[in-house]
Amino acid sequence: MNLLTAEHLTKVFTQRKLLDNADFSINEGEKIGVIGINGTGKSTLLRIIAGLEMPDEGQVVRGRNLTIRYLPQSPVFQKNDTVLDAILHDNVNSLNEWSIESEALAAINRLGLPGASEKVEHLSGGQRKRIALANAVLAPVDILVLDEPTNHLDSEMAQWLEDYLNDFRGAIVMVTHDRYFLDSIATRIIEIDKGNIYSYPGSYAEYLALKSERQNMEVASERKRQSLLRTELAWLARGARARSTKQKAHIDRIRAMQVVQAPCEDAKIQISSVSSRMGRTTIELSDICKAYGNRCLIDHYTYIFLRDDRIGITGPNGCGKSTLLKIINGIVPPDSGTVTIGQTIRIGYFSQESEELDGSLTAIEYIRESGEYIRTSDGRISASQMMERFLFDKTLQWSKIEKLSGGEKRRLHLLRVLMTEPNVLIFDEPTNDLDIQTLEILEEYLDHFDGIVITVSHDRYFLDRIARRIFAFEGDGTIRQYEGGYSDYLNARPALSVSDPSSASSAAIRDPEAAAPANDSRQTWGGVKKLKFTYKEQKEFETIDSEIASLEDRLLELEQEINAASSDYGKLNRLMQEKETVSAQLDEKMERWVYLNELNDKILADSN
Repeated sequence: MNLLTAEHLTKVFTQRKLLDNADFSINEGEKIGVIGINGTGKSTLLRIIAGLEMPDEGQVVRGRNLTIRYLPQSPVFQKNDTVLDAILHDNVNSLNEWSIESEALAAINRLGLPGASEKVEHLSGGQRKRIALANAVLAPVDILVLDEPTNHLDSEMAQWLEDYLNDFRGAIVMVTHDRYFLDSIATRIIEIDKGNIYSYPGSYAEYLALKSERQNMEVASERKRQSLLRTELAWLARGARARSTKQKAHIDRIRAMQVVQAPCEDAKIQISSVSSRMGRTTIELSDICKAYGNRCLIDHYTYIFLRDDRIGITGPNGCGKSTLLKIINGIVPPDSGTVTIGQTIRIGYFSQESEELDGSLTAIEYIRESGEYIRTSDGRISASQMMERFLFDKTLQWSKIEKLSGGEKRRLHLLRVLMTEPNVLIFDEPTNDLDIQTLEILEEYLDHFDGIVITVSHDRYFLDRIARRIFAFEGDGTIRQYEGGYSDYLNARPALSVSDPSSASSAAIRDPEAAAPANDSRQTWGGVKKLKFTYKEQKEFETIDSEIASLEDRLLELEQEINAASSDYGKLNRLMQEKETVSAQLDEKMERWVYLNELNDKILADSN
């Protein structure tokens, strides 16, 4: 059943045509993901669907008695609103006035929000986003319209929302950069591209395959058009005259072919890694502590960053992740302990809020403040050339910053951070407000970045793609380290979290040698019985070295395949799963190798 139909939508904003005679519809129960480069009109389309903005041309037809709730990217609340007031806003009617408050109180408890009487203005961005979510989903609706719903949500809340939306029976239209979230929920993907709306049935992984097919067909059609046009122009050059109606129609068809625009390839951010030389001393945290009031965020934490570290930091909202970044960057001092920064270290800090950009400047003026030219691995290029690689064409370069979309401002700030040629990149929620295409190219850039990367993120895909080690805030100031990406952390966390921090399993995270097994429980010292391998152990001992080598080779191959498949989500997901399986097999083999070699040493000692 059709719920909403939009026909011939045209929308122009600051001389940019966001929608150009575009059509769109929503059917009952559909879960639609909206994607596109920042500034193409994703949020504008959502506002048109929600009835908060009108198209310049075209119409939106909604079903009778249709209810729509809209969650904006940056929720705005009434002054002096309490948590309960904000959740109940626009949700109370004559049918539910006796029950809605108790449902709101239940939502406050379920979402881990402060007390109902707490003022919203005193809360963090993540808490405000949860309040806005509770407001959006409290009452039954036909269509939920969500603009970046996972921004500022920690991983547990994002998982709760994912589960809720999968069970939601109404229709959903959402803009999100979270690829795991999108792939889990969406039953249809629509892409806004150069004013057009393209629709693809299925998940995000299926969209990638279908889009590739569409682009290949467009390229083939263009090749055929060019071949036919060359033939027809040759006919004209031989002296054809429009003396008959048939010849004139022929010439008109040639002219029509000449004005057809060739399909445009997707613009890509092509970044050559730029960084400054790094000396022996990097960044050293020594016994640092930080508390606010009676709340301990960081308790006696020590870590020395390695030259090529790729650190992902995770934990619930308000646990101290951003505080740790600010301590590293010298913005906030620790209460005790020391932070040592090497003399050659140059930090590029991409903050969660970004900096306040001067709206009166043009985009290129803002970039030129950090330098007219920049050194890259491709040589010396101008600020303007670098901006073109960052999807800022000549028109956008000379646009006032105040006219850019939120995502374009975020991308502009990212470019400026990278142009300072840092050798340490610190990201605080870098995926907020950046489109998927920008994230994919940023991820590829970080693969080749010659320096340290430290990122706080709740984007599970981004952490899996970037991180080689996870710092997890686990309460009471404890920061525990896990090897691998976010999925590796999730797999390791249940076994480790039940252990006391002083246990051998926890110590092994900090010191791999602490993981060595204790003395063999099979020892029967006293001279009664000599140790020896069983038949199975002997065969295993003879082959285990080659088995480990094969697993290590396969892991190396998977790393190369993962890097090559950075833009193919479906293939990348399969490769990541195989990498996880192979890594687990290698860990088991290594533990078995240690046991067998220790047993062999004891057998040799016993025989002597």
